[in-house]
Formats: sequence, C-alpha cells, structure tokens
Amino acid sequence: MKTPADDDNHLRYAEYVLGVLDADARAAVAHEVQTTEAAASAVALWQQRLMPLTEEVAQVEPPAYVWARIHHALHLNAPARGRPRQGLWNNLPLWHWLGIGASAVAVALLVVVTIPRTAPPAPTSTASPGYMVATIQQDNGVIGWTATMDPKNARMVVVPASPTAFARGRAPELWLIPPGAKPISVGMITPDKPTTLTLDPALVAQLGPKAALAVSVEPIGGSPTGQPTGPVIAKGAISGVPEARARPRKTAGTGFGSGATTAMLNASDRSGVQHKATTETDYRS
Repeated sequence: MKTPADDDNHLRYAEYVLGVLDADARAAVAHEVQTTEAAASAVALWQQRLMPLTEEVAQVEPPAYVWARIHHALHLNAPARGRPRQGLWNNLPLWHWLGIGASAVAVALLVVVTIPRTAPPAPTSTASPGYMVATIQQDNGVIGWTATMDPKNARMVVVPASPTAFARGRAPELWLIPPGAKPISVGMITPDKPTTLTLDPALVAQLGPKAALAVSVEPIGGSPTGQPTGPVIAKGAISGVPEARARPRKTAGTGFGSGATTAMLNASDRSGVQHKATTETDYRS
C-alpha cells in the first residue's frame, strides 16, 4: 500500500535530481542511493523524466519593469545609511528572494510531471529515447557522481552525489573509457553542482553498456596532454535506464515502484586519449 511517506520520498528523489536540496538532505539521499536499490532506481527514473523538460522550456527575457519592481520592493535604489552601499553580488536579501523564486519554479516543474494526464493513444513503432546512466563510485565505495546520458540529443548531465574537496588549482575531469580502447575526455565537471556537457558525435558513438566513465584529478582547464595525468578517484559502468512498470492511473498524483535496478559495476583504469566535448557550464576554481 502506498503511504504519504512514499510520496515524500518520491519528492525528495526528484528534488535531488533537480539540485534544490540543502547539503544535509542531499547527503542523506546520496547515502540512500548508495545503500538501497530502490533509491538508486528511483533517482534514475526521475533523471529520465526530468531531463526532457529542459528541451520544452524556452528562455524568456524578463521585462524591464520586473527588475524595477524587485529593486523597489527590496529598497535597492535607496542609498545606504550609516554604512557603505552594498554591491549587487553582496546583497543577501536579493539572493534570498531569488532563491525562493528558483525553488518555486522547481516545485512547479514537479507538479507538471506528477499531475495525472489523459493516456495518449498507443504509439506506433517509435524508437525509445535510449537514456543511459552511470553511478560513478570512489575507491572507498562512496558514490561521487551520477551521470545521465541522452545520446539522441548528444548531451550528458553529471550531478555530484557527495562533496569532494580538491587542492587549489586542481579540478575533476570526466573520461569515457570504451571497451578495449583509450580514455576519451568528456570535459571538466564541477564538484559541487550539476554540469551539463555537450557530446561530440564520435564520443556518442562510443557510449554503451560495455563502456565506463571515470573521474581524474587534473589542472584547472583540463589535462595538458589529453590523457589522465592525475589520480583516478572514481569510476562506474554505463547502463540503460530501468523502465517504470505499468500501473493503473490514479486520480491524485502518480507513483512508481522500485522497478529494475541500475547496474553498478567497477570499471578497470585504462590510459590513452581522444578529443574533448565542450562544457556548457562555466567552472569556477
């Protein structure tokens, strides 16, 4: 029987994929993903459900009066009294309200995904999106990152599962290791927030269940040789996303069970190089 606690867990997994949980809640979900198959499967399913939303939401430039109202409501135009005027980047009230707005947008996306809809007509023979996932584990068994691959749109989203500290001037670089071939650089990833990478067609052709992903520690900007020069700190095999089991539609929201589990295998370290994919997110040292 489905309970309110199950719904809460489902929302936590979705918020984990969206990256809107605080540090403590995110660490708790990461631990569940590492220790329970149901949590790992649920996170993979939410990654499959939420990734297509980025294709449907077009960028909209806010009208000028919106910023004017924000400035007026937060008294940003009033001169500071008794202390130097704060710059925009150091204005805590502004970022506080912007953070609330971002959370509201995330909740709205969840509502769009979970509300019941009329079942569409049975599809004809249409190919599935073919999403792939990988759980990239550190040597101590802790999950460092989760990666969701969209070969159709040549895209990969990498989400950190646990905080990892790096020395000054060093950063994580993601590598694809095809079976029996040299590593191919996918791009630099950030250790504390999701990273979206655009994949070269040649790299997309190498994706598959026999390939693996690995993370090495490299200088800021990437390996100078095109090959891993620092230690490999995490690795994981690539697998297909488990499909949700068919269930009768309910009138108050939708749910999902544990489903099939994501295969989590350890991949051997290999050396070598290919070309890099371009990174859509800016990396801050």
